[in-house]
Amino acid sequence: MESEEIERLVHEALEQIGWDADAEQVAKRVKRLHYGLPREDEFSVICGWLGKCQLIHKLDQHQFPEQSKSHYQVPDLLAVFKYKEKDLPVLVEVKTSGKKNKLSFTPEYKEKLTNYAELLGLPMLIAWKNRWDVWSLVSLDEFKLAKKNYNLDFESALKSSLLGILAGDFAYTLAANSGVHISCKKEDLVSTVKSENVESQYWNVIIDDVYFTNRLSERIESLSPLAQKIFPSWDLDESEEVTDTHIIIHCVADETSMLFAHMALTRILKFESPVEETSVHWRSILATNNSLARLENFREGIMENLRKKIVYHVLEPQPQNLPSFLEKYNN
Repeated sequence: MESEEIERLVHEALEQIGWDADAEQVAKRVKRLHYGLPREDEFSVICGWLGKCQLIHKLDQHQFPEQSKSHYQVPDLLAVFKYKEKDLPVLVEVKTSGKKNKLSFTPEYKEKLTNYAELLGLPMLIAWKNRWDVWSLVSLDEFKLAKKNYNLDFESALKSSLLGILAGDFAYTLAANSGVHISCKKEDLVSTVKSENVESQYWNVIIDDVYFTNRLSERIESLSPLAQKIFPSWDLDESEEVTDTHIIIHCVADETSMLFAHMALTRILKFESPVEETSVHWRSILATNNSLARLENFREGIMENLRKKIVYHVLEPQPQNLPSFLEKYNN
């Protein structure tokens, strides 16, 4: 981590827990910030990577004077998206829901967000990462009054999500039978171990062939590095084929299913991490952008896979109902 980034983390930790905190408290908070928090870093990276976001940055939420907190709630982010060839500024409050499949806002909280949006004359959007790590981006108006609070369920959020038309998110399906195959030529048998009637062998091998297959099980020799990124984004079934001369490893999709591009980014970054991690260091990526350079134009790689019948469908999600602040752009 760069020294400037460390300084920023320490400063933010002290702002959160107080400048009189001891070293152990500071260290724990810095670690917490670096490994998975805050959530707005992840959303910011995803929006910037998808391609239609012109600008996104945090809003300082240390409000003053104190009485303003009873009337206004400052959201997490300000974002500018390219929509219909025009720059569209919006406010974004970022939420995660853990194991719950619903977001719930008190009337007071929703009103304070609305007041702030009206004060600036900008739309208020809610970015929500649910329990399955799927992001949606919806208008605050999508929350409906239940008994006491304003609620939004996962199904409604997906139907109304603006992440596709504003940020550039899309979905694709990796076709069944598509996969990567690695052929290892046996050279020298190093050792043999027998245990409970099972024989294990340790070989020196040379990889003499790598190829891909599509949904028709056709062999594909040439696939760009960007198009190959589709495979670490998927849970492939692995099997081995052993002959007298070779060990062939088959990593193949056993069924067709859908994945959003923003979910693929997370999976690829985890796969390419030099050490096994349970979470992506979004803050470091946001600061350096190094991890995203090789993943630019991800959509082009997916379209290459579509042409070669590795991808079965590419989907462009549209909201079921267009919010009022976007209707004027369609006239």
